[in-house]
Amino acid sequence: MKIDDDLEINQEIKDGICKITAKGRIDSNNADFLLEKLLEIIKEGQKVIILNMAQIEYLSSIGIRVVLKLYKQAMDDGGSFKIESPSKIVKNVLGMVALQEMLVAN
Repeated sequence: MKIDDDLEINQEIKDGICKITAKGRIDSNNADFLLEKLLEIIKEGQKVIILNMAQIEYLSSIGIRVVLKLYKQAMDDGGSFKIESPSKIVKNVLGMVALQEMLVAN
């Protein structure tokens, strides 16, 4: 699903795990829409959500806020939210704000 010219997401559910693959940029133009889509997935009852960020080229501060909100909502609903295969950019940003250990799946 193309969110806008800068971000595309795809969803796959297998064995009770919802894997979202994101490609492009997460910034102020699309972060709120991304948040709405992923919160909808949580509200539908998905308990294990993995966000693959291998193809993310840019993650703004509002993108970090979105990731934290998703993590908190998943935890509040008795589920889990992790980032898988973060790109170098995403690793650097999450490392700078000390969130890499909390959010990135090993």
